[in-house]
Amino acid sequence: MSGRQRQLRMRFLAEPSDVNFGGKVHGGQVMKWVDQAGYAAAVGWSGQYSVTVAVGGFRFVAPIRIGDLVTVEVTLVYTGTTSMHFAVDVRARDPRADEAEARLCTHCVIVFVALASPEGSPVPVPPWRPATEEDRLMAEYAQQVMALARNAEQAIARYRPDAGG
Repeated sequence: MSGRQRQLRMRFLAEPSDVNFGGKVHGGQVMKWVDQAGYAAAVGWSGQYSVTVAVGGFRFVAPIRIGDLVTVEVTLVYTGTTSMHFAVDVRARDPRADEAEARLCTHCVIVFVALASPEGSPVPVPPWRPATEEDRLMAEYAQQVMALARNAEQAIARYRPDAGG
């Protein structure tokens, strides 16, 4: 049932095919895991097919090593009429270690829009309302991150050859 599952956790094992020449998982692979977990959370919340429309504040703060157990935790922090904003934390640890030893490796905000069908129009999503002060702060943070991303995009657009300027 949609509108009930606010959090989702997916786990991946960092494999040899995921790493760069330095032996660390490359950023594109981490982004793929974030998108996959975000999609599952968006569909779970909305009950609809959903598409990624934006990612903001993507920060790589620690490397993920080959063989690490990677946990991608996605938490709904804001809903618009048709959009869902999720805070994402990516943590990694040696699979033999206790979960408390997992280190934060990446965090971001990812936004999805629910669609009536894969080629359809946006449809409303169940609303989410902050229940705690932490929820309210996370919703505010998500909106600020996306506003910064929009501002950066607008600034860059002025310098594109097709921008007419």
